[in-house]
Amino acid sequence: MSFESLKLIPELLRAVADQGYSEPTPIQATAIPAILERRDIMGCAQTGTGKTAGFTLPLLQLLAAFGSSSPSPARHPVRALILAPTRELAAQVEESVQLYGKHLPLRSGTVFGGVDIKPQIKILHAGVEILVATPGRLLDHLQQKTVTLSQVQILVLDEADRMLDMGFLPDIKRILAVLPPKRQNLLFSATFSDEIRRLAKELLNAPIMIEVARRNAPADLVSHQVYEVPALRKRALLAHLIRSRKMQQVLVFVRMKRDANRLARQLEQDGLPASAIHSDRTQAERMQALDEFKQGKARILVATDIAARGLDIEELPFVVNYELPYTPEDYLHRIGRTGRAGLPGEAISLVCPDEMGLLTEIEKLLTRTIPRQPAAGFEREGRRQRHDGDRPAPVAKTQPKIAHKTTPNIATDGFDFSKPYEPAASSAPEQSPEAPLPHRGRPQRPTAALLGGAGIKEPAHKKR
Repeated sequence: MSFESLKLIPELLRAVADQGYSEPTPIQATAIPAILERRDIMGCAQTGTGKTAGFTLPLLQLLAAFGSSSPSPARHPVRALILAPTRELAAQVEESVQLYGKHLPLRSGTVFGGVDIKPQIKILHAGVEILVATPGRLLDHLQQKTVTLSQVQILVLDEADRMLDMGFLPDIKRILAVLPPKRQNLLFSATFSDEIRRLAKELLNAPIMIEVARRNAPADLVSHQVYEVPALRKRALLAHLIRSRKMQQVLVFVRMKRDANRLARQLEQDGLPASAIHSDRTQAERMQALDEFKQGKARILVATDIAARGLDIEELPFVVNYELPYTPEDYLHRIGRTGRAGLPGEAISLVCPDEMGLLTEIEKLLTRTIPRQPAAGFEREGRRQRHDGDRPAPVAKTQPKIAHKTTPNIATDGFDFSKPYEPAASSAPEQSPEAPLPHRGRPQRPTAALLGGAGIKEPAHKKR
């Protein structure tokens, strides 16, 4: 099957050819004709299968065919709204819109939090026909009356399961309330939980169900490995693996924002160029870290789970779970960054004794036992070395009695008591960058996703 057989207009075929693609992936072959027929879609596919192009191409064609319904054609009202859960995903979807729509006279824009709202207001005032947004920032614009959605003809909810996991359902319903009741709805989700099905029942009208991959299926081209290693030896083992296997591009996952900063700093001290990406960093800092990683300036990118979605890195060979996630579904989110678009990848997990229960749950979800690899030379704790952020060395319970008010001579094992005490990482998951303000009261819940697959690559960030 070719893209020509999908009855795409010449402008879109030209844009697809510019990217070197000749055959659609399974989800594109199924979704594009259905969307062009103005049907509502409930789509499920592994990441890396070309899902974004699957709805972007027909969306552009429909808007080009409809023409503008505005009394003032120069105004370019919003006619297609795409909601995404994270800043990175919103930016990448809008880049895809620009990439495939470059030969069409359609305007697009994106709005998300973490950056100055004034440039976004300027873009919206000039008018865009395709708007990609995160729910929180879109509500800010609606409250400030800087955007009008009364002429939206197509609504896309991308990675709807992730939006619900992040507590965006109340915001989504507030946005739906201001949209025209007559519109085409496209819902894409990595998993179809009961909550997603309830949302689909409220949102979609006689939808076509498109399910390309088995639910919760890991990427077929990803190999899984486990190294059982004490927690205090993980960093040394990680550095050893990167050097001995000559890994040039490694995405490393930790649980906490503070741990991401600390591990990246320590790897830099070990002579391994590394950057950190998490929700406490500004959008500019996050984009810079990602660009440095993609361009090879940073050999290692240390990320929290918030980066498990929305990162589109071509030909990423290695993902390392420095710490296992608290939910097995998040393991799938993480490893879904590798083994994409027909290319093999490796998922390496460094597992300490306290994490064996988490590993068991992951293996249950995968319905397989992950092979154990020998960690020769790293099996024992060894002498504890102090690093910034570690706890102080424990002091013996029985202390000699002090007759005078003098400072006891206690061995510190290298710990500097003059520096502020910083406890070890807590078990609480990190807050999302698009998490609500306290008065909105959205809960945080673990995520669930389905990953892997092959096909047309989603466009990576443009190199500037």
